[in-house]
Amino acid sequence: MSEQTPRINAPLLQQFIGRTIRLVGKVTDIHGDKATLDSSGVIVALTDRDSNLKLGNTMEVVAKVNPDLSIKVLTSTDFGNNLGRCFSLPPLGLCEWRRKGLMWGGWG
Repeated sequence: MSEQTPRINAPLLQQFIGRTIRLVGKVTDIHGDKATLDSSGVIVALTDRDSNLKLGNTMEVVAKVNPDLSIKVLTSTDFGNNLGRCFSLPPLGLCEWRRKGLMWGGWG
């Protein structure tokens, strides 16, 4: 059985140090092998040069949480840049996923 990857956001990073997680965020900056994501807070994402993160797009990443609360991106999925305002609403902004109970922490 593969490792579970709870879907979280920036305020929950502290609870998942050393674990593999999923999060959805908007790419707000890219510099070399580092990107900044907004997921109800700022997250520094460490990537490799072959990463498909695109500035301005919303991405889901599977990543490992580092002790400094940055994340090491293992894989990512590009959701594009036209998701509407639903993604900016709390707690994670994923209105449809939240309604269907797919978020960690009992928000569904």
